[in-house]
Amino acid sequence: MKKLIALVILATLAVTPVLAADGAKLYAEKTCGACHGPAGNKPLMPDYPKLAGQNAKYLEKQMLDIKSGARANGNSAAMKGVMPLVSDAEIKDIAEYLSKVKP
Repeated sequence: MKKLIALVILATLAVTPVLAADGAKLYAEKTCGACHGPAGNKPLMPDYPKLAGQNAKYLEKQMLDIKSGARANGNSAAMKGVMPLVSDAEIKDIAEYLSKVKP
């Protein structure tokens, strides 16, 4: 039983860096960097937000709200065409990745 618990813990720890890598890959694949910069800290336009270092839950909520239409203000219209191509799980991975990037 102890071996099983240890194995589960090790497996969980082993997956964590993969999620960050997946978030980075998704950020690039979904073309987020075109507007927010390659690392999310140098946006194309001064009024686009810097995403790097933001709280993961905040980023996830904003992306989900843009996707659902609950947020339709400011520059969110620019993201409206991209967000249907991003699953909720991918949004979570991208948000987690960005929260760990140095602002």
